[in-house]
Amino acid sequence: MKRSLGIDHGEARIGLAIADDLGMLAHPLETIVVKEVADPVARIAEVVRRDKIEIIVLGMPRNMDGTYGPAAEKVRAFADNLRATCGCEVKLWDERLTSVAAQRSLHEAGRNVKDSRKVIDQVAAQLILQGWLDGQAMLG
Repeated sequence: MKRSLGIDHGEARIGLAIADDLGMLAHPLETIVVKEVADPVARIAEVVRRDKIEIIVLGMPRNMDGTYGPAAEKVRAFADNLRATCGCEVKLWDERLTSVAAQRSLHEAGRNVKDSRKVIDQVAAQLILQGWLDGQAMLG
């Protein structure tokens, strides 16, 4: 299984998650605070090199009816930038409700949402990546 990285793209924060060596489980990795780094894509490229990532799974925002809005255009441009900079495959994956699910799971674990902002993005990236990993497992 190729090593994979999940990304939850946001204006303020970008959550990262990584798959285990078997490609079965996704784990939260880190949150990039956009205003705190000069170039978020360069930071992701460092992670890709360090962890020998071959596939990036990037959450694609969609409206509940399945259509794409303005946020999707930003993610497509971000994906193009990742492809050019990281030199690995970038897959777009439906991310509907992942942030909501991440908030819910943290709340159920007893975490305060305000105190968990950075972690929410990592958990959303984890859910995006886990959904993709599960889909690959079903394909055989």
